[in-house]
Amino acid sequence: MLSPAELERYARHIIMQDIGGAGQQKLKQARVLVIGAGGLGAPVLQYLAAAGVGTLGIVDDDTVSLSNLQRQVIHDTDQLSEPKVASAAEAIARLNPNAKVEPHLTRIAGHNAMSLISDYDIVADGSDNFDTRYLVSDACYFAKKPLVTAAVGQFDGSITTLRPFEATADGTPNPTYRCLFPNKPKDGHLPTCAEAGVLGALTGILGTMQAMEIIKEIVGFGENLVGRFIMFDAKSFRMETIRYKHSKKNLLSGDAPKSWPEMLELESS
Repeated sequence: MLSPAELERYARHIIMQDIGGAGQQKLKQARVLVIGAGGLGAPVLQYLAAAGVGTLGIVDDDTVSLSNLQRQVIHDTDQLSEPKVASAAEAIARLNPNAKVEPHLTRIAGHNAMSLISDYDIVADGSDNFDTRYLVSDACYFAKKPLVTAAVGQFDGSITTLRPFEATADGTPNPTYRCLFPNKPKDGHLPTCAEAGVLGALTGILGTMQAMEIIKEIVGFGENLVGRFIMFDAKSFRMETIRYKHSKKNLLSGDAPKSWPEMLELESS
């Protein structure tokens, strides 16, 4: 049940037909895992906490540095050198004490991905490298957890939602991340944020879009981004949609690995 203080806090949600009291209860009961407390993870965490998501897991092994603060707005100058999971937890406590934070001071990897992801209802990936994005998407596939994944460049960003463990009305499986990106870029092929830079406000836009998609997934309204890849160009302020489908050629189709251990063995071979 929502307390009187919660009813007042979430009043602008509760009066909405598409959310209401039932939807707010779903948000309170939800468990969301956020991969990365950086540029994307910061607004995801802030808006999900403000929206009333009951439990937020945060996976990050980094500490707050001065160069983070241009975009990672959940942290502040007084928290330099503090673990990002702790800094984010402190900010969330100030924003909404009703939100429970589960900090995971670690880097998500093959040995812990399934145990971390399996404990949550939905995952937001705000990581900054392809190795982690592929790992998280594969783990969510095997754990049967929805994934909202986003990425940013200097002035551009993208977002999509993945539910490949489900099928469309005609029985066609939903696409995986590997249907969208069959081939993982080689290390060093694309410059990192530290090498190329990134517009701080851009991460806020894409992270807020992730938070919106997660709220929609939890409450169950609107049209999700399954099979739709949204690309945003900050310079022109244009948004384009690419539709993509399940591909029989991708790694998680046909004779693909049927378990997480098989997937890890394949990745390491």
